[in-house]
Amino acid sequence: MANPVLPSRSSLAERLDSLPFTRRHLRVLFGSGVGWALDAMDVGLISFILAALTQQWGLSKGDAGWIASIGFLGMAVGATIGGLLADRLGRRQVFAITLLVYGVATGASALVGGIAALLVLRFFVGLGLGAELPVASTYVSEFAPARIRGRVIVILEAFWAVGWTAAALIGYFVIPASDDGWRWAFALGAIPAVYALVVRWGLPESPRWLAGRGRIAEADRIVSAFETDADVSTAPAIRREPPTRAMAVTARARLATLWNPEFRVRTMCLWLVWLCVNFAYYGAFIWIPSILLDAGFDLVRSFGFTLVITLAQLPGYAVAAWLIEVWGRRATLSTFLVGSAVSAVVFGTASSELAIIASGMALSFFNLGAWGALYALTPETYPTSLRGTGAGWAAGVGRIASIVAPLSVPVLLVAGGTPLLFVVFGACFVVAAAAAWGLADRRGTTLDDR
Repeated sequence: MANPVLPSRSSLAERLDSLPFTRRHLRVLFGSGVGWALDAMDVGLISFILAALTQQWGLSKGDAGWIASIGFLGMAVGATIGGLLADRLGRRQVFAITLLVYGVATGASALVGGIAALLVLRFFVGLGLGAELPVASTYVSEFAPARIRGRVIVILEAFWAVGWTAAALIGYFVIPASDDGWRWAFALGAIPAVYALVVRWGLPESPRWLAGRGRIAEADRIVSAFETDADVSTAPAIRREPPTRAMAVTARARLATLWNPEFRVRTMCLWLVWLCVNFAYYGAFIWIPSILLDAGFDLVRSFGFTLVITLAQLPGYAVAAWLIEVWGRRATLSTFLVGSAVSAVVFGTASSELAIIASGMALSFFNLGAWGALYALTPETYPTSLRGTGAGWAAGVGRIASIVAPLSVPVLLVAGGTPLLFVVFGACFVVAAAAAWGLADRRGTTLDDR
């Protein structure tokens, strides 16, 4: 017979949503955020390494495009598989495994002697990285109190700017320092392999996921620990609810549910936003150092410009984190996407150093603010039983565009140069801004725990 003192899933959710932001929340946020920053550092490093290898190995634009795209192919596979595994095995477990996979593969990339080995390892790097990002945002969203959940996820996304800035610093100081500078950059990317152990043993599992699997007592212990930290009294215990509340319990059912009448429009719009934003973001930011090189700036100077442009990401996240709980998810996302579109067109037509830096900083500000809003909105779109699957597949489908983008850039540059390239990116941002209005806005409401 069921233990009458176990709480229900709904009471656990209410207790989580009513908590103030505590030191334990900060630990979950920071622990996940460091992993997020290390992910960004890896993605950012490849843009600088490509510029160096193009000169050192004499790579063609096509070869460089494949090195960038093969990682995104791994990310597409990793995101779809990682989301499914997160709904089956738990958020924390998959989070740690993915950090380990891509950390080891990045470190091994420092030893390669040719393009073939680098392509294989970049695929495995992408496999781990692609699985980690949607899992981390799902994980943190399931702990965050409802009234500040969007803001917390944008702050999590802001760790991306920290990691990308670290990549820019490595790109500026380490890579140009010697012929083996790019190898040292890859070696630094192996840090996540060590951090994976900290994540695995130092962070709690999501109580919402535990409750959904019928492990109510474990979930209750975790929520109680957060309440103790906040000096909040536990609500009276009531009999637990039957486990049939979950909307889907198998991988096939979860995938099918994404397209049932309740979620069909949301899924379609979400995938479209992810596709457009991935294409424009990775097409632009992976190639910016190389585009600056082609414009006549030397390696150190182009990396310096990229570092300055990257620093504008942090205020973009800060403004998005404030607006997302004031304007809501859709309005914030759409506004920042429109700002990204205008900035992209201006950057593509800029000719002076000042115009390049100013428009690049604006693009960085608006685009990364949009990413923060998108990551906040995505896990909220689906109920707990398919949240990892929904977030993972949205990210996975989006990675198709990030595979195509680096390969498309050389073609677009030949066809119309930098102006055409960034007009195309601007058009993608406009389409994404329109699609954002087909998404659900759950500002201030509790997560759907079906």
